[in-house]
Amino acid sequence: MDIKKLQRVVVDALEDVKGQDIRVYSTTHLTGLFDRVVIATGTSNRQTRALASEVRERAKKAGGEVIATEGEETGEWVLVDLGDIVVHLMQPAIRQYYNLEEVWGGKPVRMKLNAESKPSGPHLGPLDPIDD
Repeated sequence: MDIKKLQRVVVDALEDVKGQDIRVYSTTHLTGLFDRVVIATGTSNRQTRALASEVRERAKKAGGEVIATEGEETGEWVLVDLGDIVVHLMQPAIRQYYNLEEVWGGKPVRMKLNAESKPSGPHLGPLDPIDD
């Protein structure tokens, strides 16, 4: 599946389940294992699990492959591996502590997001995502 299409499927799924502070990063300059990292915040264990479930279902429905899911037992940090995209769904304290934006954040991908999904907070960059 085309990376832009899969990325849109993932972001739409996250927005529909009210994922917050959604960020998409290109990782092609850092690793050959995957092309994108998507990071989003869920406010509870239940929400991070629901976000992961929606991402998996939408990706499958669109013809994508779900390689693995990790972390659903606790729901504090759930990872969904879609091959070309790795999705990190984190509760706020976990996200701030691990600060994955610093690791993967060198190349943000510009996308249109719903107002409530837009990045905010001191741990995120000043970039407001827009259409590709």
